Amino acid sequence: MNKKLEIFKKSIFQKNVAVLGIGISNTPLIEFLVRLGARVTAFDKKSPEELGTIYKKLDTLGVKLCLGNNYLHYLNHDIIFKTPGMRYDIPELIAAKEKGSIITSEMEIFFDLCPAQIIAVTGSDGKTTTTTLIYKMLEQQGYTCWLGGNIGKPLLNEIENIHPNHKVILELSSFQLHTMKSSPDIAVITNIAPNHLDIHKSMDEYVNAKKNIFLHQSQYGKLVLNFDNDVTRGFEKEALGDVIFFSRLKQFEGSMSKNIHISIINNAITININNNKEIINIDDIILPGTHNIENYMAAIGAVWGMVSTDNIKKVANTFKGVEHRIEFVRTINGIKFYNDSIASSPTRTIAGLNSFEQKVILIAGGYDKNIPFNELGKVIFNKAKKVVLIGKTADKIKQAILDAANTFDHHFPIVKCNSLENAVQEAFRDAKENDIILLSPACASFDMFKNFEDRGNKFHSGTPP
Repeated sequence: MNKKLEIFKKSIFQKNVAVLGIGISNTPLIEFLVRLGARVTAFDKKSPEELGTIYKKLDTLGVKLCLGNNYLHYLNHDIIFKTPGMRYDIPELIAAKEKGSIITSEMEIFFDLCPAQIIAVTGSDGKTTTTTLIYKMLEQQGYTCWLGGNIGKPLLNEIENIHPNHKVILELSSFQLHTMKSSPDIAVITNIAPNHLDIHKSMDEYVNAKKNIFLHQSQYGKLVLNFDNDVTRGFEKEALGDVIFFSRLKQFEGSMSKNIHISIINNAITININNNKEIINIDDIILPGTHNIENYMAAIGAVWGMVSTDNIKKVANTFKGVEHRIEFVRTINGIKFYNDSIASSPTRTIAGLNSFEQKVILIAGGYDKNIPFNELGKVIFNKAKKVVLIGKTADKIKQAILDAANTFDHHFPIVKCNSLENAVQEAFRDAKENDIILLSPACASFDMFKNFEDRGNKFHSGTPP
């Protein structure tokens, strides 16, 4: 029996509970709370018409709904579940807290109640692939695994089915981590680069949010860090438990320190124990791109000691990648289309561009998260043969490319389009056999699409048949 869960059930029964944000992730949370006997009110900016079938479903469950522009005006509840993308310090939440409301989130409650070992991944880039790799490796080893956080399904609704001998693997964003007071048993940070500065007040706030993934670990915790990233390398001194470093650029032969190190020696991912034990050859990995080598190294660091090298190799030999992540779409007249819609930051698009040996036709642009494009402009200038720009950031990206060229006499065309459909047509118009057309936006999708999946799906459907 999960004693913590039983205590939680008693504490939530007949309480006035607010859930802020109605969507795919929060709907199961609302259903769970209703099942436990809470009096739930759901809040959202959307209208009943915009919510559609979800509105009817919640109404049938007896959930009160507070909708529209002033939806937070009546926020006065015993417990408030904040949606991850909402700042904790908005006036409405501050006022509710002063009145005695408990402000929490689905992920915070899940950490409190979960009886199984939790492995969590964060970072600016590579989170989803690394999280999925950890899940696949543990599953291949024979563990019963649960995948959640930013991917998979909301797990609080499944808490009664999760047992102590299971493994829970989570992808966590800075928004989810911002107010966390618990950390997973095993934490992985893939890298840190400027991101989400439209929500976070500063880069320091963004970094500090990410650090919550390990700051609350015990001495028995494990932290996997990217040695090649200046920010994450410095986290070692704040870790309470064991640290595993991985590096694609530096070789760690033998026991150089108290830490375990994973590096590349003789074209193989190698761990510096037992006279440099080879885990997998780089050629075993069927995913393209050097950034995916780093994702494998991070995942190996997380599962080391729980998964055999044979099962790690099996995953490397068979895992073709996650949808919308440099995903091959189709070939038309010898022209290959790749969907990298997940690339919602400049560093992610840089990794996408560096995955190809040849110069590509790039489609980029989108919602402005106030992230600089200087470095991206330099890489685009060297790695693209044509650029098609969409969205609110089109002019900023264009200027970054021109600044990189240091002249307006740039060596390839830069075209602006008013839709993704037109951008695909424009990219295809001048493409020749063996060319690559890559959607890798470097920006969020919210100015034109519901999310990055919607953007990627429209790219799929918009490519010529």
